[in-house]
Amino acid sequence: MGRTDEASRVVDAPLSRVYAALVDPTALVEWLPPQGMTGRFEHFEPRPGGTYRMILTYDAVPDGGGKTDEDSDVVEGRFIEISPDDRVVSAVDFASDDPSFDGTMTMTWSVSTVADGTCVDMRADDVPVGISAEDHKEGMESSLANLAAYFDERRDSPGSR
Repeated sequence: MGRTDEASRVVDAPLSRVYAALVDPTALVEWLPPQGMTGRFEHFEPRPGGTYRMILTYDAVPDGGGKTDEDSDVVEGRFIEISPDDRVVSAVDFASDDPSFDGTMTMTWSVSTVADGTCVDMRADDVPVGISAEDHKEGMESSLANLAAYFDERRDSPGSR
């Protein structure tokens, strides 16, 4: 059994809108890639048993390259559970020749209403040993900050409420 990493953030938006951003591929490519990366989906089927394949590309090639090739990480996922306005659980594998990224990581995104908006809890179970706890925490927090900014931008635009 691998390591578990967690991160949380309160987002200033209604729960139903935050949850929708967890299962909408257009929204996901805007906020999910951590700072310094962009993303795109090759396919995305948001239903239990459905699959997705996301390509995350680094803005600047990291020392040692990406998990899949020099400048990218490819994530292959399968939805385990989709509970509207509650949580999304997926099994995630990295396409990599490096054995330190082997294994299936389980990602759970949960949402709950709090006084200031919606609390988003992100949990990663069985994190591959090739992902350091520090780097993973930084990436998870970056994604959650992007999610908050995603809603801040929409709130401030005309006709967003």
